[in-house]
Amino acid sequence: MSNESDIRRRFWTELAHSPFLMVDLKGSGGHSMPMTAQLDPGANHCFWFYTSRTNRLAAGGPAMAHFAGKGHFLFACIDGTLVAENDPVVIDRYWTHDVASWYADGRQDRDMLMMRFDLGHAEIWRADMSLGGMFRQMFGGDVREEMRGKHVEVTL
Repeated sequence: MSNESDIRRRFWTELAHSPFLMVDLKGSGGHSMPMTAQLDPGANHCFWFYTSRTNRLAAGGPAMAHFAGKGHFLFACIDGTLVAENDPVVIDRYWTHDVASWYADGRQDRDMLMMRFDLGHAEIWRADMSLGGMFRQMFGGDVREEMRGKHVEVTL
């Protein structure tokens, strides 16, 4: 397995275990905000999240998402495009009690909006080291060689 495909696979695995990202619209001047990605294992070109029509992300457009894996062994910065998802089948597929708790009128709430983040280019970094690498780092040793090849730029 190539280094790129390994890191890409690790990204999707890590995101599935902790689907929380910071998302912002490019050029908006606003801060990123935490969002919970809804993932489809067969759709590795996008993810979705629920929000409100009054949320600053609802305008859609060019966007950036930032991800830190649960154990801080993988980091990613992803650009893409936010668009409203209007397909009722997709909206219903990810609807849960947790999601419903955010909307007074549940699935029929007029303020509920599902956004799709169409993925573009990403930079992904693996930060996990071997036991020997961690030992070298603890004592000021050189870990650059071990970390070589743990960064890729990919189109998702």
